[in-house]
Formats: sequence, C-alpha cells, structure tokens
Amino acid sequence: MTSSYSSLPEAPFPDAPSSDSAEGAVAKKSTSRYGMLPRLAGKSYIPLGLFARVPLAMLTIGVLTLVTAVSASYAIGGYAAGAVGVGAAIGAPLVGYLADRFGQKRILLVSAVANAVLVCGVVAMAYSIGEFTVSATVAMLSIALLAGASSPQVGPLSRVRWMALSKNLPKKQQGPLVDTALSLEGTADEVTFVLGPALVGLLASLVAPWLPLVLAAVMTLTLVTLFAIHPTQAAVGARQNSVTGNAGYVAAEPIKWLRVAVPVLGMVFMGTFFGSSQTALTAFTGVHGSVDQAGLMYAVMGASSAVAALSVAYWPAAFSHAWRWVLTAGLMAAGTMAFLLPESLGSMIIVLLLVGIPVGPTMVTIFSVGSVIAPPQWMGTVMTALASGIVAGTALGSSIAGSLAQTVGYHTAFIVPIVAASALLVLGLVAALLLRRTNKTN
Repeated sequence: MTSSYSSLPEAPFPDAPSSDSAEGAVAKKSTSRYGMLPRLAGKSYIPLGLFARVPLAMLTIGVLTLVTAVSASYAIGGYAAGAVGVGAAIGAPLVGYLADRFGQKRILLVSAVANAVLVCGVVAMAYSIGEFTVSATVAMLSIALLAGASSPQVGPLSRVRWMALSKNLPKKQQGPLVDTALSLEGTADEVTFVLGPALVGLLASLVAPWLPLVLAAVMTLTLVTLFAIHPTQAAVGARQNSVTGNAGYVAAEPIKWLRVAVPVLGMVFMGTFFGSSQTALTAFTGVHGSVDQAGLMYAVMGASSAVAALSVAYWPAAFSHAWRWVLTAGLMAAGTMAFLLPESLGSMIIVLLLVGIPVGPTMVTIFSVGSVIAPPQWMGTVMTALASGIVAGTALGSSIAGSLAQTVGYHTAFIVPIVAASALLVLGLVAALLLRRTNKTN
C-alpha cells in the first residue's frame, strides 16, 4: 500500500482542481492518500457524502428516543427501533439492486422523497396515539418499518462510486485507492454514528423528542437529493450485460452467495452490537441520568471508532483483510466485557471510549472483504446487502436488549453486545479460511 499516485489523471468532475496549473502539479507530488480522493471525485463529494448519511444515523435512535418517551416503555421503544431496522434490512438490498439495474440517480431521488414523508408520519403517529394498545403499537411499528425500508442507501452506494472511479487509474493504483476510499467511508459511517445520536440526544433533551426526526426528514430531502445528482453518479451507470465503456462494470458474472454470506452475517452481528449497545445504554442512562442522554453517551464510542477507522488505510498490505477482521473482532470481544462494570455516567464514558477503538476498523475490514468477493457489476447489490446486515442486526439487537432491559435490567441487556462481538471473532476466523481457499483457486 505504498504505491505512488503521481500518475493520476485529471479529476473528471467540475469542482476538482485543474492539473494544468503549476500549483496543481505541485499538489500532485505531495498529496497524501486521503488528499487523493477529492482530486478524483471533486471537492464537494466527500462532505456531501458524509452529511447525506446523517439522517439515516439519526433514524433508529431517534425513533427509539421518541417512542420510548411517548409510550414510557423501553420495550415498545426497542421494538419500534427494531422495526426501522427490519424495514431497512428489507429495503436496502432492493435499493441496491434497482440502483445497479437503473442507475443511482433516479432511485436515490425517489427514496429521498418517500423516506422524508414516512419519517414525518412516524412523528405524527407517535403523538396521535393516546394509549399504546396492541393495535396502536402494531400501527406504530408498521410505519416505522416503512420508514426504514425507504431509507436512502448513501453509504453503500458511495462505496460503489469509489470503486467505479478507481477504474480510471492505472492497475497498480486501483487497490490502494479503494483501500483508502473504504477507510474514509468507514470513518464517515462512524462520524455519522457520532453526529446522528449526538444530534438526537441534544435536540431531544433541549427541545423535544420529535425535533430530531423532523430535522432528519428535511436533511434527507435536501442532502440526499444533492448526492443523487452529483456528477460522480455518472461513473456508475445502469448495469449492462457486457463491457460498454462504463468504468465500473465488466461482463456479467453471478454472485456467489455462500461467499457473500460470510461478510453479510458479519454485518448482522456488527448491527446487533450497535443496536443492543444503544438500547442497553438507553436503559443505563435512564437509571443513572436521563433517557435523553443516551444519544450523547453513545456518540462517545463512535468518536473513538471513527478516529481508529482512519488508520486502516495505512495498515500494511501484508496484513490481510481476513486476519485484520480476526484481530479487531477479538479486541471488540475482550473490550465489551467492560460494559458490565460501570455504575456511573463518568465510568461508562471511559468504557465507551476504549470499546470504540476496534469497532471502526472491524467495520471497514468487513466492507473490504465484501468488495473482494463481490462481482463488479453487482457491487451495489452486495454493498447494500452488507448495509442491510447492519440494520437487520440493529433491529435484532435493539429488540432483544430492549426486552431484557425492561424485564431484567440493563446489566443483562449488555450481555447482548458481548455475544455479538464474540460471534464476530468466530466469523473472522471463517473469513480467513474462506479467503485463503479463494486465493488458492484463483
């Protein structure tokens, strides 16, 4: 991963710096790995891709906070957050398939409008329910599920764009650039895991629990629309049956779902870790502080995770993706045991900072494994399947931890992220064996 980027072509998008100027030529020689990315995609792309995914990061914990506050039940709040995850798990691969089939632009535009309307519907229904009877709860869960299903898949589709853009580079530079882009994307996900819960916690505690979701709807309409029409979407056109000049695709090749299932299942357990941690932490703050503080507390773990994720681009190429997965998941499994120790908000903050360190690199690594396994022309489908695994796991984790927190207490609820991290370690070992066999056959 030490190859030079000196032969990069002029960036194809309007807001990228011109390579004709002397200043641009100097910049080419001194550009860092991450500095390379805006030259390829344009200066506006990275911040746009970051902030356009914030609404999705706000949705699960925003629904959890709102419904818990309105219903006065951790269980109903957890089920509502779980419904968002189930919906996203169903909808994300469909969005990815349609984007592969028809192009990202039109699918993202439709998704943005539908999601904004449904998220506002969640808020309206939550406050229109006087008593959360069985039928009222089912109605609440149904609209939460639809809101999740319509979520625009900015993160996975952004990864697809980077992989398509990398085809503009010489062969030896494509791998390092994809590694760097995926590390940046992983960090962007982690940053939004910080910003999303932090915004929810701040706005819910200072104003009202409905405000974060309304803000998320507005951000979806504006930012996702801008992401959909950004010039980079042209690099990933609709799937073709043969080579047609589209830099992102090659001749048709089937997906080997048994191979893809390993990283997808890994993302399910990653999501289970996220969802159960959020819900158990909500119960913890309810005992030691206020439920509204859960988002801010959870953001602490996301902060250390985001910083650690940035480092992955500089890890040596000889340290294979599969064994990175084993190492980082092992550190997660060991660190999550500390969730059982804190008895105050201050001590929990320290634990969250430490536990977060291996989380970001683990998620980046699993996406990298998925990118190695996926056929290029089905990259959108596989990337959204991985994202779907996260949200499905989040739904599972939220539901299980919510029930345990309601009936037994937060200590028992924290066992769920411990089990999820341990399962990630086992899957990392499976991935190491799988990729070893794949390399031998190739």
